Amino acid sequence: MKYQIQKSPFVVPTTDGKLIEEHHGRAATNNSEISIAHMIAPPHWSEPFQTPEFDEYTYIISGKKQFTIEGEVIILEAGQSIKIDKNVRVQYANPFDEPCEYIAICRPAFDFNKVNREEL
Repeated sequence: MKYQIQKSPFVVPTTDGKLIEEHHGRAATNNSEISIAHMIAPPHWSEPFQTPEFDEYTYIISGKKQFTIEGEVIILEAGQSIKIDKNVRVQYANPFDEPCEYIAICRPAFDFNKVNREEL
């Protein structure tokens, strides 16, 4: 196959109001090399600190997103992007009053067994 059009992304079940649509990756296309997901983090959302075993790139489409990277707080706005290296402790959050829409790309692909989330 020379190309693959994704019309039915895998919607990851969540309990925190965050929308995760994986277009390519382990769940959607059985691709362990890369994952590409469209996400919408609701206002006042956050998740536990984690130290993933994969690089993660984030591109902000709208709203703002907060990253706490080894103690440093960084806020990105629409049109900005960031790469966070694997094995770096990070927390993702949207402490703001509006949703944050973004694209996340992980290499190798996102893997729940390799995200290494901390307990709250």
